[in-house]
Amino acid sequence: MQNLFYQSFDIERRDNPGAANPEDYRSPFQQDRDRIIHTGAFRRLQNKTQVFFSGEYDFYRTRLTHSIEVAQIGRGICQRLQSVSDLLDPQDYFIDPDLVEACCLSHDLGHPPFGHTGERVIHRMMKPFGGFEGNAQTLRLLGNTAFGEVKGINPTRAMVDGVLKYKTLYGELNDPENHFIYDDQKVWLDFVLASRPFPEEAKPGPKRDAQKSIECQIMDWADDTAYCLNDIADGIQAGFLTIEKIEKWAAQQTLNDHEGKLVEDLLENVIRRNRIESTIGYKIGQFIRHTELQEQDHFLADVSNRYKYKLIIPKEIKEESKLYKRMAFEIVFRSQQMRQLDRKADIILSRLFEELALHYMRPEPGRGKDHYQLLSTEEEERIFANGLTQNERARLVCDSVSRMTDGVVRRNYKRLFEVDYGSIGDLVTG
Repeated sequence: MQNLFYQSFDIERRDNPGAANPEDYRSPFQQDRDRIIHTGAFRRLQNKTQVFFSGEYDFYRTRLTHSIEVAQIGRGICQRLQSVSDLLDPQDYFIDPDLVEACCLSHDLGHPPFGHTGERVIHRMMKPFGGFEGNAQTLRLLGNTAFGEVKGINPTRAMVDGVLKYKTLYGELNDPENHFIYDDQKVWLDFVLASRPFPEEAKPGPKRDAQKSIECQIMDWADDTAYCLNDIADGIQAGFLTIEKIEKWAAQQTLNDHEGKLVEDLLENVIRRNRIESTIGYKIGQFIRHTELQEQDHFLADVSNRYKYKLIIPKEIKEESKLYKRMAFEIVFRSQQMRQLDRKADIILSRLFEELALHYMRPEPGRGKDHYQLLSTEEEERIFANGLTQNERARLVCDSVSRMTDGVVRRNYKRLFEVDYGSIGDLVTG
């Protein structure tokens, strides 16, 4: 069955665009999804922080389980739109759920160890060399380093576009903290946009980043749905969101009647903790059921149906999502325990990165007299290859650090800086 929603433009790949295996029974988007699942980067998400650091508890979400949940929600949104929207035809004109699943599964591939704390630390260290951003690193993995850290998965144009939450280059902003892609990724931006310039009104920053394909919009809302609701669930199960803390927090807010009712419902579920998962499941379904599709004018609508439509979320649902995010941030993330853990993660990752920078990111290329091996032989060979600039070597070091899981960072830190840690058994790298 041919899906007329997509054309050859959407399934084209940047490398060997005309190559196709006639014996492959999968669609191009199924190939994208399958390649992601079989990467080391995807497997490493099982030991990367979502909210609570890896190893703190055994029931909460990691980046891997979060990504799987986002993929399920994304497919659910596709099914919802396919079944109710007059703009689609379930037989031959619909948003491909395999493509959306691929985008959702890969949306966090580039996130570093220790969650958003890790992202802030690495960005601080990489500012002189073009910065660090989780979404930009995801694009780098898909396009350059996912397989064997030397080549990407050669994704389709629609797949690249589906994970491209930001379309603003680092150099187009004034010392940004996040929401950009790397300057050398303009080649991927040109590929996605067929080298078309942005309209005058789409200035660098939020207005430009709002130029999202429908699959990227679905992925973004699926991600919002998963983390705003599941952060609440994990916070309750871990004991951070208690009746007393929620009541105290609510008393300090200016809540409208709808928001007050949402807080009351949440308090009831905290009392009856065995209902948390089922209640969150119902809420996820509610967030999916309220999605609608609407036609729009867009400067890329003539080359791809992916830009003919926008995802519509009712105002009250968006406000509910924002309420849960605010609650989780102010009660969980700003708690004394979490801020102490964030500080510890900052110290560990900063010192490890500084040591790597001392050996691999010096202005002059090559190994210094005080050099000792901190990375694998393969990584060192790439970093010390002839002709690389300091910025290019820094980006390779950044790849190595951001690739590490929480546990690998801790072990490397202990091996380097803790006197009483280290044995032959400890020398096996993660």
